[in-house]
This record gives sequence, structure tokens and C-alpha cells, in this order.
Amino acid sequence: MTSSRTVARWGGGLYFLTHVTSVGAVLLYGGASYAADAPLAGRQGVLSGAVLEILLALGIVGTGVVIHRLVRERSAVTASGYLALRTLEASVILAGVVTLLPLVARPATTTAPGLEPGVEAALRLVHDWTFLIGPGLIVPFHTVLLACHLWRSRRTPRFIPVLGLVGGPVVGAMNLAVMLGFSDVLPLAAVPVFLWEISLAVWLIARGSDGGGS
Repeated sequence: MTSSRTVARWGGGLYFLTHVTSVGAVLLYGGASYAADAPLAGRQGVLSGAVLEILLALGIVGTGVVIHRLVRERSAVTASGYLALRTLEASVILAGVVTLLPLVARPATTTAPGLEPGVEAALRLVHDWTFLIGPGLIVPFHTVLLACHLWRSRRTPRFIPVLGLVGGPVVGAMNLAVMLGFSDVLPLAAVPVFLWEISLAVWLIARGSDGGGS
């Protein structure tokens, strides 16, 4: 049976995978998210970005599986809730990937789809909304859920759950303001939740589950 230490290291690696693939996908798409006037990358860029977002979704589900394994004995509710929310986040991301692909290619061909500008704009808009709803408004909930568990159980240094407890609501409030049209995207608002996941990833790789789990 795989040890908790090994599972934790896999989890840390998967957290890093989600960050690399998410940033890489945005760059390959041409930085299209939330910028209606930004040109979308060409066929190869979009297809490569889609592959990265598929890997992102798999990495997200993988982190949910790992956390479920590590915390289920201490809190079945936290374990199941985190896995469910991470799976939901990944599902929304994949829905966004599917909306972009028709803009640049038909399956099994290199023929341009030739969609009308209005259709293209609508599909890009759907992708923007999936980006907002998935990473933007689901992440705060699973972040706070896991951070609360880590704070109570003292399985990590205290600063790690603090980053989650602060970062989750901050990024959620920012994305809710964007959704309602009160604000543009504020990248600095995502810094605490970014540090939360990076710190947790490093801890999982360096120290495993700190004696927890099975």
C-alpha cells in the first residue's frame, strides 16, 4: 500500500502542475481571458493551450484525490467536500476548453471552421465565464474548507492555513466584484491564495502529511 508520505509528495507535485499549466495555457491562448479585444492565438497556440488546460483539470482532480486520502480519517466531511469541489472546478474548466476549440479547428482536420465573428465572440465569452466561475468562484470555497481543517488539526505551520483563510475570501470577493461588473480583474488579489497553494505544495513534498492519514 502506498504510504501517506509518498501520496503527499505526489500531491505537492500536482499542485505545482496546476500552476504551471494554468499560466502556460493563458500565455498560449494569447492572454485572452477577460480581454474581449485581445486577439486569440492561432490554431497551434489554442490547441496547445487546450492540452495544458486538460492537464490542469487532471491535476486539480489529482490534488482532490490526494487530500481526500490524507485527511479522510480525521475529517471525512473535509475530505469528501474538497474532492467534490476540486472535481467541480475541473469540470467547469474542461467546459471552457471545449468552447474555444471550435474557433480554430474541426476534429481530425486542419480545416478552419470559418465561424462568423458573432459566434466566435460568443464562444470566447463562454470561455471567459468558465474561467471566472471555475478558478474564480469555486476555489475560495475549497480553499477555506481545507484551511479550516489544517488550522484545527495543526498538521502544518500556522501561516499556511492563515494564507488560505485570508486568500480564499479575498480572491472570491474580487471575482464576485468582476462578475457583477464592479471591478476589473486585480491580479494582486490572487497573491495570498497563490502563496497558500505553493506553501502547501512545498510542505507536502518536504514533510508529507506530518504523520496524519493512513
